[in-house]
Amino acid sequence: MPRKKPFSVKQKKKQLQDKRERKRGLQDGLRSSSNSRSGSRERREEHTDTSDGESVTHHIRRLNQQPSQGLGPRGYDPNRYRLHFERDSREEVERRKRAAREQVLQPVSAEMLELDIREVYQPGSVLDFPRRPPWSYEMSKEQLMSQEERSFQEYLGKIHGAYASEKLSYFEHNLETWRQLWRVLEMSDIVLLITDIRHPVVNFPPALYEYVTGELGLALVLVLNKVDLAPPALVVAWKHYFHQHYPQLHIVLFTSFPRDTRTPQEPGGVLKKNRRRGRGWTRALGPEQLLRACETITAGKVDLSSWREKIARDVAGASWGNGSGEEEEEEDGPAVLVEQQTDSAMDPTGPSRERYKDGVVTIGCVGFPNVGKSSLINGLVGRKVVSVSRTPGHTRYFQTYFLTPSVKLCDCPGLIFPSLLPRQLQVLAGIYPIAQIQEPYTAVGYLASRIPVQALLHLRHPEAEDPSAEHPWCAWDICEAWAEKRGYKTAKAARNDVYRAANSLLRLAVDGRLSLCFHPPGYTEQRGTWETHSETAELVVLQGRVGPAGDDEEEEEEEELSSSCEEEGEEDRDADEEGEGDEDTPASGPGSCLAARNPYALLGEGEC
Repeated sequence: MPRKKPFSVKQKKKQLQDKRERKRGLQDGLRSSSNSRSGSRERREEHTDTSDGESVTHHIRRLNQQPSQGLGPRGYDPNRYRLHFERDSREEVERRKRAAREQVLQPVSAEMLELDIREVYQPGSVLDFPRRPPWSYEMSKEQLMSQEERSFQEYLGKIHGAYASEKLSYFEHNLETWRQLWRVLEMSDIVLLITDIRHPVVNFPPALYEYVTGELGLALVLVLNKVDLAPPALVVAWKHYFHQHYPQLHIVLFTSFPRDTRTPQEPGGVLKKNRRRGRGWTRALGPEQLLRACETITAGKVDLSSWREKIARDVAGASWGNGSGEEEEEEDGPAVLVEQQTDSAMDPTGPSRERYKDGVVTIGCVGFPNVGKSSLINGLVGRKVVSVSRTPGHTRYFQTYFLTPSVKLCDCPGLIFPSLLPRQLQVLAGIYPIAQIQEPYTAVGYLASRIPVQALLHLRHPEAEDPSAEHPWCAWDICEAWAEKRGYKTAKAARNDVYRAANSLLRLAVDGRLSLCFHPPGYTEQRGTWETHSETAELVVLQGRVGPAGDDEEEEEEEELSSSCEEEGEEDRDADEEGEGDEDTPASGPGSCLAARNPYALLGEGEC
């Protein structure tokens, strides 16, 4: 009798998935494969979160798969809004791994940290975003969906025909997510474009600016978010850069977690994660600036007095708050009407050009993943009403929230526009899910060549016998040294887990605890001017005025700097901590961007 072939747990799991997919295919029947909303074609093509889907000219990798037991009510598929990125070939991944082992890292000059938006997006080129094709009420739903699908495939074909895959950045290939943007732009009276102050040109597509201010004729407010993670002089420099190049913008500085820049940061703060209790959201910096911008835009056509009264109540409550628990705060706060927009909201409806309908101004919040859109809404409301996460793609479909009876906020899922940005920088910006990166070592090398990671983390070269001797570093050496320092070991052979260490370093960068800030063109030469600018001093004073109150309680816990490894099936503990406000949690002070002092100087060898 022949010996039975071993059958692993993974093979059994895949067998059950195949069985479920076959059942779903039978239930779907003869549904049109061109209708991407049904999701049937995608479900037959993929079985795991790393499977390939064949498109017209390129391979697609679908991320963040959600478990489902078939289609829900109204044919809703929870995986419709998964991130769709172009998949790197195995040869490219192996080539980058070899380069991470062999290429010696060299520090770059300060001028290399300057980013020009014309080099990233090339205005006037095919690096645009898909527009909704013209339609009429005489068209059926199937005809409309088919027309949008054909238009989207033409859009992708133009981009991939003009640029090689190696030059293009990651960008969204899922039509369903772009449909969310179309709907939000159609229903908005004012559009907020949220960017991360550490790299705002990465999150500012000029094509969207031209479309909103030109074709739609709407006001665009640029929100420079997370200003607590950058020096005040750099914040002011970026503000003037956008004012100079895009005069129609209304610019607002914002952060959900203001920090007093005059208070020195504790050296051990990089490995600590602050768990805020009490009225943390009410101390957000920027709601009043946003209110003034909206008052200028509406010009008295909408009564915004209720919004101003709400801001006054939040400021008064934060000033004498007693630091009670979060549960008490949520019970005392006024109710916020939340509208969950699902499939019915995406049905063909005419774009309403009636501004401020029924005396309500609709503010649409758009932007890239991980720029803090959901945290901004929480900061405006004054408490948590939107779940936040560091995992890109956490917000899957747009939702609306009534801030006051006359102000409605609309939260759009994060969208990644095509550009010529290095993919390593996109990873460090939190655009790509770190837990699902196939090769994280080149991103670590990109970070270490721009900030002194080895010195900041007190890393010892893995091949160094004498700690005081100088040794050349490569990206692999940094990951191996960090794995040795943190005790990251593989399960079977107990070797240094360099993959987990690389993911851990990338998480530190995304969270801002290893702060990498980019500069506008010419900032290096004019740095002294910006540091002595009058607006810089005003920003420092303003951050100190709304900084953390002394009466509120803060619970600090040392974070387990873990990062999941797909090959070993570990859970992504860091990325799935929803509801803790981790998306914007500041761990590096404003002066920590390429700071001269070492934040680990007072840590013992066993504490880092």
